[in-house]
Amino acid sequence: MNAIYKSEAGRAAIQARYRDALRQWPVPAEQLHLPTREGDTFVLASGPQDAPPVILLHGSGSNNSAWRGDIASWARDFRVYAVDLPGEPGGSTESRPALGSEALAQWLDDVLAGLQLSSASVVGISLGGWIALDYAVRRPDHVTKLALLCPGGIGKQRFGWIFKNLVDHLFSNHDLRRSAAIVTGLNLTDHAEILDDVTLTFTHFTPRTGKLPIFTDAQLRSLTMPVLVIVGEDDVMFKSADTARRATQSIPDATTLVLPGVGHAILGQTTPIEEFLRK
Repeated sequence: MNAIYKSEAGRAAIQARYRDALRQWPVPAEQLHLPTREGDTFVLASGPQDAPPVILLHGSGSNNSAWRGDIASWARDFRVYAVDLPGEPGGSTESRPALGSEALAQWLDDVLAGLQLSSASVVGISLGGWIALDYAVRRPDHVTKLALLCPGGIGKQRFGWIFKNLVDHLFSNHDLRRSAAIVTGLNLTDHAEILDDVTLTFTHFTPRTGKLPIFTDAQLRSLTMPVLVIVGEDDVMFKSADTARRATQSIPDATTLVLPGVGHAILGQTTPIEEFLRK
């Protein structure tokens, strides 16, 4: 297994930042460590134990801190399980299951089994959206609703999944923080804390490489559950127009939202997703 961090010092810096984020988690949460065939998986469980279950899957180069702005609302009426993806800079195993194989679906099988769930709604961002879609295609009976933010695998991907390749493409001076603002579409002033996190992460972390596999029209048509797809019109990672068009044309029960002036990082969608999950 290849190391996902560039140094032990880098690992320590990212993990210290993550522990600080967990201390600021805005609602009470259980910290769970679930055994899976890929290794230990870290889950934050919030909300009433008897409420409808929702699984959260963050994006590449991220961890459960991505949901801090949403969790207080969603945990009022749902049992929300924020899952750190394997091979990402969170609290789970550093193993990276192969994309396009059964491996990630089998890993999620183990997660649901560890949570004693037969099915759940799933919310995913970017890579997490791709994993959620892959699971829904392979295990449709296990997914009751699917909410996807800037998901991979529907529209064409503009660049390989190497963040720094995109940075190199945009800036020759390697100003990582300014490059992060371009990649995410976030403002340097208004979203300084988020961009600081992104800059720290990609200074010390090596993300997955290559492009995400594209789902076929037949696979998208096979989805039987309600699906919400939210994309930013100005996403530099994925072609949002392709994503919106294919989702609308191929997914039988799809609601598609295209947000003008928004890039790859989609914020402020707590209420639309909550309303979708309530239906």
